Amino acid sequence: MLLHDKTHTVRHLKRVQQGIDFIEAHLDTEIELLEVAKAAGLSQWHFQRMFRALTNETLKTYIRSRRFAKALDQLLGTRLPILDIALAAGYETQESFTRAFKSCFRITPGQYRAFGSRSLFVKKVELNADYLHHIHRNVSLVPEIYEQSAMQLVALRTLFYGIDSEKNNLAKKLPPLWASFLSRLGEVPHAVPGVCYGVVSPVRESSDQLQYFAAIEVNQPAAPPDGMLALEVPSARYAKFGHQGPAQGIDNTVNYIYSSWLLSSGASHSGGVDLEVYDSRYHPTAGNSLMHYAIPIHGMDAGSR
Repeated sequence: MLLHDKTHTVRHLKRVQQGIDFIEAHLDTEIELLEVAKAAGLSQWHFQRMFRALTNETLKTYIRSRRFAKALDQLLGTRLPILDIALAAGYETQESFTRAFKSCFRITPGQYRAFGSRSLFVKKVELNADYLHHIHRNVSLVPEIYEQSAMQLVALRTLFYGIDSEKNNLAKKLPPLWASFLSRLGEVPHAVPGVCYGVVSPVRESSDQLQYFAAIEVNQPAAPPDGMLALEVPSARYAKFGHQGPAQGIDNTVNYIYSSWLLSSGASHSGGVDLEVYDSRYHPTAGNSLMHYAIPIHGMDAGSR
């Protein structure tokens, strides 16, 4: 089993590394995030989610930092005009490159070239099992693997950018959505009481924008209240993880799921929707609050832990 886990981890880390290597090979061209993910054999959302969990950095920020690193190298190691370096780094003008450079490093490209320091270099990420262990050396979450039957839900929907995007606005979008939804729960016909769900999925394959549904299950179809919509979650096998404490800390649990656990478990994300599960044990601010985060998976048997 340990050999299987190690092999699975190495295989998935190799996939992420393939995406990083693709970035390195295309720093002089326009890099589409979807193409990076395809080079790794993953969907854009799941590659971005895994990359963020492993490196604590968004994919777009990393690409920009690597272009800066190449620009730094060219400033010191070549006689290329600064304009040429700026264009290769993805900037339309030397002026825009200089503004971005000075904002990042507090000096201009010309001053950096004259100064001659290599201390600003942003290194390429290299992923391996030791690095993974370093990030999560104190984490020991074990999920429940279960078969989720198809659910009919009624929900309110919003669009947002998650922590794997530099446009992250999750904290602004989700609390008002939940406040609005919970205030209208009594309007939902045939609601199954006791449990609410947060449903998370990409808007489309080539976007880092996500859609989020604050939802409750219903036991028979009916026209949803004004402004709400009906949503079906297909049956799937899920791995469900407990998260204790305020919901604001859920990112730590999700990072663990998408890096340590998913890389070492032998399972893979099926591409379905992620679920947040809120029952009577959840409280928005209490330290002993308990909620669950579940991801749909291929592999592993239901009932295993």
